[in-house]
Amino acid sequence: MPEQNPEHNNQKPDNPKGENKPPVPNKPQGRGMFGFFALMLMVLMLVMFLSSAEKGSEITYKQFETSYNQGTIEQESVTLHESAITAIEVQPEVDANKNSKRLVRVPLNTGTKELYAKKLDELTGGNFKSPPPSEWVQLLMMYLPIILLVGIIWFMLARGMRAAGGGAGMIGSFGKSRHKTMTKEMTGITFKDVAGIEEAKNEVTEIIEFLKNPKRFTRLGGRIPRGVLLAGQPGCGKTLLAKAIAGEADVPFFSISGSDFVEMFVGVGASRVRDLFKQAKDSSPCIIFLDEIDAIGRRRGGGFSGGGNDEREQTLNAILVEMDGFGSGDGVIVIAATNRPDVLDPALIRPGRFDRQIMVPLPDVAGRLQILKVHAKKVKLGPNVDLEKIARGTPMFSGADLAAIVNEAAISATMLDKEFIEHEDLEEARDKVKFGRANKSRVREKEENKLVAYHEAGHAVLQALLKDSDPLHKVTIISRGDYGGATFSLPEKDRMGYGLKWLHATMRVICGGRIAEAKAMDDVSSGASGDIRQATRLARAMILEWGMSPKLGFINYAGEDTRDSFIPDKDYSDDTARVIDEETRRLVDEAYADAERMLLDNWEKVEAVAQALLKYENLTADEVHTLMRGESLGRSTVADLLGSPSKGNKTAEPKHVNEGEPDMPGDTVPDPA
Repeated sequence: MPEQNPEHNNQKPDNPKGENKPPVPNKPQGRGMFGFFALMLMVLMLVMFLSSAEKGSEITYKQFETSYNQGTIEQESVTLHESAITAIEVQPEVDANKNSKRLVRVPLNTGTKELYAKKLDELTGGNFKSPPPSEWVQLLMMYLPIILLVGIIWFMLARGMRAAGGGAGMIGSFGKSRHKTMTKEMTGITFKDVAGIEEAKNEVTEIIEFLKNPKRFTRLGGRIPRGVLLAGQPGCGKTLLAKAIAGEADVPFFSISGSDFVEMFVGVGASRVRDLFKQAKDSSPCIIFLDEIDAIGRRRGGGFSGGGNDEREQTLNAILVEMDGFGSGDGVIVIAATNRPDVLDPALIRPGRFDRQIMVPLPDVAGRLQILKVHAKKVKLGPNVDLEKIARGTPMFSGADLAAIVNEAAISATMLDKEFIEHEDLEEARDKVKFGRANKSRVREKEENKLVAYHEAGHAVLQALLKDSDPLHKVTIISRGDYGGATFSLPEKDRMGYGLKWLHATMRVICGGRIAEAKAMDDVSSGASGDIRQATRLARAMILEWGMSPKLGFINYAGEDTRDSFIPDKDYSDDTARVIDEETRRLVDEAYADAERMLLDNWEKVEAVAQALLKYENLTADEVHTLMRGESLGRSTVADLLGSPSKGNKTAEPKHVNEGEPDMPGDTVPDPA
C-alpha cells in the first residue's frame, strides 16, 4: 500500500482569510556542509599540485650525476624538493648554434631523501636550492584527516535526519508523524469483508452514521464518543474492523502503530502525537487508528517503568491532552486496538477519551462458518467440501487462523495438481495450522511405536467411556509437530465456561496415556510431560481462579496478571500456599486413580485399539467404538491387495493406511488455564 504524504491530503487552506495564494515552490536544498568540505578538498589538491615539484622527464640519480659532471646541467637550476631533485638540462641540437632545454627530475621518497641530499651536496658543493614548504599547507595536512572525519559524520547525520523528517530540517524533523493515510479506494474493505463479529459491527454502526451525518447527533445535544477501544485476542479482526469503518464512512484513515511514536530522542513521541492530531483535524472528518496502543498506553508508575519522565509516559500524556482538546464538531474519531486492555492507564479509558470499549471475541461456530465462506470466495472448492463441519472442528480458532486454513488448503491442493480444494485438504490444513505438519516419513523403533500406540489408546478409550468429556473424533500415532501421536476430541458446542464435571472427566482422559503405557511396557517415559503439565495447570486453575476447592472456598488466589512487574503477585500466607499444593495434589491423584481403575477394568478394549493403531496408524471415532465392542474392522491392508498373507492380531483386519482420512493432531483438550 503506497504511503501518501499527509500534508498533501489537507483539504482546508492554511490561510484563515481564505485568500488563494499561489503555492510557494520548494527551494532546492543546498549541499550544505558536504559542499563546503568538497570545496576545501579541491583547494587542497590544487595547492598540493602547485606546491609540489614541477613535472619533468624522470631520470635516475646516476644519470643526473653524469649529466652534471658533463656540464649539461645548469648549476643555478638544481633544486631539492620534498619529493624530487629537479634541474634544467641543456641538450645540443643538430644545429650547433641552437640548444634545447628540458626539465629533469630525480624522484625521492622518505627513505632515500637524506641519502641523496648528502650526495647532491657533495656533487654540487652545496650549490643548490632547497625552498621551504608552505607552513599553512603543512598545518592543513596535519589536521585534514580530523576535518574530513568530522565533515563525513556531520553529513551522514544531517542526511539521516532529513530522510526521517521528509526534509523538514534537522532535529525538529523527527517530530513529524509517520502514519499512513488510506482511503476507501486504497483499502477496498467494507463490512462485507468482515464476518463473525456481528455484535462489534452493530456497535460501530453509529460511528459510521456520525461521520456521514454529524448534524443528526448534534440536533438533540448528544456527543459522539471521541474514542473507541477495540479489545480482543490476536487475529480476531480488530484492524480489519477499523478499516471497514473507514471504508463504510468513506473518510480518510490515518493508521499508525504505538511503537512508531517512540524514538531515541526524548520528546519526539509527544511531538509526533501533536503532528498527527493536527493533520487529522485539518482532514476532518477522518479516523485515527492507533494499533497496539498498549506499547505507549500502559499504566503509569507501575513495575519498572523508570519514573514519570520517560519517553513512553510523555507520549501517553500528549495523547491524553490531544483527546481532551477535541470538540464535538471536529469530526475526528480515534480508534485504538490492543490485546491487553487490562494494562492500559485508567486515564486513557475513562469517559471522555476512549468512551467505549468494544470486545472483538473469538468467533463462535456460526461466526467461523461465515468467516470460512468469506475466504472461500477467493478459492475453488470441490463438491465434497463441508464448511460447516470445518467450522465445528475449529473451536477457539481466530479469523486469522481460519484464513490460514483456507490458504494452506489451496497450497496443498496446488502441490497435488488438483483442480479444486477437497474436504480432506481443509482437514489437513486445519491440523497443520494448529499443530504442524505430519511427519509421515519418520521411522520409529518397534518398541517406541508400541509405546505411542498404547499411550494414545489409553486417551481414546477414556474419551469414549466418559460421558462428561468431549466426544472422541480421531486418534493417530503419526507424529505431527512436537506430538508423537494424537487423540482429537470434537466439542459438540462452543463452551463459554468450564463445568466441574467436564473438568474432572478431562483430567481423567489426560491421565490415561501414562497409565496405559506403564501397564503395557512395564515402564514409563517422558512422553507424558505435556499431559502432566496440562493436568497440573487445570488443577491449579480450578483452585486458584474458579473456587472449586472445598477447603479454600469461594476465593480467588491467582492475583492480577498485569505483567508490569517481574515479582509474582502473591496475596496469601504460607499456610494457604501449603493448602493449595495439597489440593492440587489431591485433584490430580484422584483423577489418576479413577483413570487407572477404569483402564484396568477395560484393558481388553485398550489392547484392541492399540493393536489397530499399530496396523492402521489412524482411527476414526466410529472405528474406535467398533473395536471397543469387540468387533473387527473391515479394512484391507496393502498386503491383502498384493495377495500376500496377513500377519497380526485377529481383533482387527490387516494393515492398510487410510490415505483418505486426515491425520488428526493430538490431545487437543481446550486449555482453560
